[in-house]
Amino acid sequence: MPSVLQDVFTETNNCTNISDSTCKQCSDCLGMSDSDYNLLYAIYAWTNAVVVIGAGYLIDKFGNRVGVFLFSALCLVGSSVFAAGVFLKGTSAMLPVMLLGRLLFGSGNGSLTIVQNRITAYWFKNKELAMAFGITLAFSRLGSVLNFFFTQMFEETFGLTWTLWAGAFLCALGFLSAIIVSALDRHGVRQLGDEGNLQTESKKLKFTDIKTLSLSFWLLAFTIMFFYNGVFPFVADASKFIKTKYGEKYHLSDRESSYLSGAVYDVSMVISPFLGGLIDVIGKRGYLALLTAVLTIPVFGLLAFSDVYPLVATVWLGLTYSFAAASMWPSIPLVVTQATVGTAMGLTTSIQMIGIGISNVVVGQILGSNKAGNASLMRWKLVMIFLLANTVLCIVTTVFLNLNDRRKGGILNISRKQKLEMARLQQEAVVNKESSDEIDPLLAGNRQNRRYLRDGNALN
Repeated sequence: MPSVLQDVFTETNNCTNISDSTCKQCSDCLGMSDSDYNLLYAIYAWTNAVVVIGAGYLIDKFGNRVGVFLFSALCLVGSSVFAAGVFLKGTSAMLPVMLLGRLLFGSGNGSLTIVQNRITAYWFKNKELAMAFGITLAFSRLGSVLNFFFTQMFEETFGLTWTLWAGAFLCALGFLSAIIVSALDRHGVRQLGDEGNLQTESKKLKFTDIKTLSLSFWLLAFTIMFFYNGVFPFVADASKFIKTKYGEKYHLSDRESSYLSGAVYDVSMVISPFLGGLIDVIGKRGYLALLTAVLTIPVFGLLAFSDVYPLVATVWLGLTYSFAAASMWPSIPLVVTQATVGTAMGLTTSIQMIGIGISNVVVGQILGSNKAGNASLMRWKLVMIFLLANTVLCIVTTVFLNLNDRRKGGILNISRKQKLEMARLQQEAVVNKESSDEIDPLLAGNRQNRRYLRDGNALN
């Protein structure tokens, strides 16, 4: 929501300065400085990076239901504290309170995504896993799209205070959803008779088990990080970049530039579920991850070195981003044990957030001060080249991921048909082994017969 309301947060006077008598002119805004505004996102990202590691372990140790209650509650409390900060407008306490709200919200939000992924991985393992991940991703992107289209209009109609409290209300609905899904999960696990097994696995888990995670997992985590290092920093600055480079040539307004940058999420929202279903059938997750990274290079090439209408690049990036998300994230449960899925998701999210945070800092350093003209365009070109370099590193890690996966049996790239055939062959092997072990109980070579003979009463 702050990203859509950036102007409202930063326009007019700096109302965080209590000594500024002109703050009274700030009727429906917060008057934050640009650095204060960016601090809202910095504290969110770095909190995510730190908390999700411990959160993933906590979820694996104590179960999905503890995690879903705790982290959805943190989202609700954090968004409420953030909204309450509006009442302190014009005082020095406003910014610390709103930062505290963002810290609590960041602690809950990234961790809640891990619980969501863990629950999905449990219920759809060996089934439509990628499709399930694709559907949850589509709803996530739907939230972004709805926020983009309606939050600004809501604020213009009802004001900033009611808008932020509406955000807290949405988190309350999320908490209610957490209660429902927790009840469904508990009932389903009991029906399967798997509750005792899950509790046993959780008791065995130790934090030192991180060192047992496979090389495939670490390669996959860094593949995700490098790919998202190219996508998320671009989306964060895309509107301003498009306006700066293409605004004059194509007569683009600020709102049109924002719509063009939002096409990345629009495409992802529409096609992610279908891609997930397709990948569940054909497999080839490792190969698709490599292909999407390779096909992302022309996106930043077009943005850096051409004047092609920007919608071409943003739609293209939306397609590759959708394929990447549908193939990479559902691969994590395939390369780790069920007991460590939460820990693995937490580590991956942490690595991703650290990478994105560093990339944002680098992008900020490249852009430097805002200057018009050719100098500004040259800085934007360097930014696109930097994002392209991250994509090249993603290609490198994906190549090693596929080589390692092939050495381990190719679990990432087998199709559903191949997986079913492997399961059938394994079942036949078990049956054949059991049949070969069944020998005449009266023969002296049978171990059970030998025990009976030792007892002295087997033949009586």
